[in-house]
Amino acid sequence: MKKVIVETSARHVHLSEADLKILLGEGNELTIKKMLSQPGQYASNERVNLVGPKKAINNVLILGPARKETQVEISLTDARTLGVSAAIRESGDIDGTAGIKLVGPAGEVEITKGVIAAKRHVHLDPATAEELGVKDKQIVSVKVDGERGLTFGEVVVRVNPNFAPAVHLDTDEANAAALSGEVYGEIIA
Repeated sequence: MKKVIVETSARHVHLSEADLKILLGEGNELTIKKMLSQPGQYASNERVNLVGPKKAINNVLILGPARKETQVEISLTDARTLGVSAAIRESGDIDGTAGIKLVGPAGEVEITKGVIAAKRHVHLDPATAEELGVKDKQIVSVKVDGERGLTFGEVVVRVNPNFAPAVHLDTDEANAAALSGEVYGEIIA
């Protein structure tokens, strides 16, 4: 069996250094609340509000460290709530995506692109990818068991020496399969 932990990736924001300074104020930094499964990545104590044409979603988690460009990862349900479009994309692929207003404790930023619903993906280090018989950018399925078990198709494999094995689904997807607690999925190549 090719099983990997399945994690729910709730709505969050990745900020550029420039946007971080505007939103949190000059001289303020992200502070670590909790380290995440991917090495070097963390949930911060700091939050921002997302303001769309229809509604706002407050207290949205900021993940660190800062990135090259600001990116907002939401579910399709969140997109409808906000009144924005969220293209289904891999992280970092933000050209041609919608923008949104972010409001922080010290200021606000209107990004012109960067709102996505993250494409389902599995992070793997090269050794685990080889063991599972999959390659970077390969599209696989992930089967999860349970009361509302599902097989998720169109899961992109992402291989990098800095990754730890984990499947990432958004909250809509995790809720559809009634996932909670520690869950493992079978990778079907």
